[in-house]
Amino acid sequence: QVQLVESGGGLVQPGGSLRLSCAASGSIFRINVMGWYRQAPGNQRELVATIISGGSTNYADSVKGRFTISRDNAKNTMYLQMNSLKPEDTAVYYCNANIRRNAFVMGQDYWGQGTQVTVAS
Repeated sequence: QVQLVESGGGLVQPGGSLRLSCAASGSIFRINVMGWYRQAPGNQRELVATIISGGSTNYADSVKGRFTISRDNAKNTMYLQMNSLKPEDTAVYYCNANIRRNAFVMGQDYWGQGTQVTVAS
């Protein structure tokens, strides 16, 4: 089995910073694209940022210049550095990864359980 475990959420004041982590474990042959998504109450889940194994990144317009996604392929871990946080960034943040479990199967999408980020004074 494969597991994704997020950590690093919490309560922060506007303008503050948080760093989220997502660790993948289990039967992993290769991790393709990884990404962060978020869902605020009453809203649909939305893309925050993605990163492929080679390091190319993609960001939602709302977080460009404030958030930085990165990954450590040796540790099967992804990070999201969030700076200049705003109240509208408040949401549950989910980790997503497309993972091949062996050389004979295609990649499959996996999700973490989510971590709450609250930006408030």
